[in-house]
Amino acid sequence: MERADAYGRRRRAMLRALAACSTMPMLVSVTQRVHGAPAKPAPLRAAGGRTCAPVDWPDWTRFKAGFLSDDGRVVDHSTNDQRTVSEGQAYALTFALIANDRATFDKVLDWTISNLAQGDLTAHLPAWLWGKKDDAQWGVLDGNPASDADMWIAYALGEAGRLWTERRYTALGALVARRIASEETDFVPGLGRTLLPAPVGFHPAKDLWRLNPSYVPMQVVRRLAGLFPESGWGQLIASSLKQITLTAPPLGFAPEWAMYRAGRGFEIDPETQGEGSYNAIRVYLWAGMLAPGSEDFRALRHTFDGMLKYVATHGAPPERVNTRDGTARQDGGSGFSAALVPLLQAVGDTTLAQAQVARARSLDAQSAPVYYNSVLSLFGLGWQDGHFRFAADGTLQVPWEAACATR
Repeated sequence: MERADAYGRRRRAMLRALAACSTMPMLVSVTQRVHGAPAKPAPLRAAGGRTCAPVDWPDWTRFKAGFLSDDGRVVDHSTNDQRTVSEGQAYALTFALIANDRATFDKVLDWTISNLAQGDLTAHLPAWLWGKKDDAQWGVLDGNPASDADMWIAYALGEAGRLWTERRYTALGALVARRIASEETDFVPGLGRTLLPAPVGFHPAKDLWRLNPSYVPMQVVRRLAGLFPESGWGQLIASSLKQITLTAPPLGFAPEWAMYRAGRGFEIDPETQGEGSYNAIRVYLWAGMLAPGSEDFRALRHTFDGMLKYVATHGAPPERVNTRDGTARQDGGSGFSAALVPLLQAVGDTTLAQAQVARARSLDAQSAPVYYNSVLSLFGLGWQDGHFRFAADGTLQVPWEAACATR
């Protein structure tokens, strides 16, 4: 199926409708396009201070129904402790912003502050793990923050402040960004100022650091540096790119974790033995969603050729791959296919990208939704369907921005 850029089509359609002062179809699902069904018009009021309704995004609606509690907690039902991780809260904030769903955004933010940040996100980074304790009480299970979640929270707040013209979000995002730079980074000889996965536990020896390439999506790093220039994020750009580009060679697969030793460089992580799996799949996802022609995309254009060749040969990304010799174990689930769609599209393999879309949709239809697969699909398929893009500087681009006069 010949495919024009979905985001561009939707943005142009919204601008035409805005000029005509009429309502418009917001966004079209994959199912609607494939079967030729018309898009369901979303109620839109644009002009004279009036506001748009949330975007019609069926996958986001299903995610909320399946994983989001009434009070704003993203629940992983597959775990015995019915856990919530800060990453899930951060992603939910991002998806709510993409969907122009401010009510959900505020609900998720309020729960996160109250339960993960001791009631004050200006003073505390959120604990990464919350759930049911052994004594059947509910609360924080591990108070160590997770920097990837923290940076997505700062990003979502900063972009929400811009898109919804809400200074409170911007100010809170700036404080979170500064706290990350202060508490979750270190100066690493040979890398420079570097994002660590958490404040505690990732600097096991004086000359040794444990790093995670999936924790540094370049669009988010760059945007935080641009949004909050006084926060120190500009110093993290070079080291973040190195974490990605220097851990994938020579075979072109991203690892779960990597060790960095001063004076030597990157080494195999002894715990995971160079395996790439549920963490690493996000590295390909973030890379694929970079702006075409951007400095970061050019740097990463051929970094993951090994994974791209594997998918072309086997028809699906592996659930686990040994990054040292390329051996793989079983196909990944629906979310893994969805996560590869943007990168396949970005390198011009549209046929294989569409095949992964079809595989992801087919697998999703065969079983009950799972939290992590659903997150990967919301990013990968949401990007493919034109619900959002990232500019070269990391700015979040959403079709409703030009058409809606949000509050």
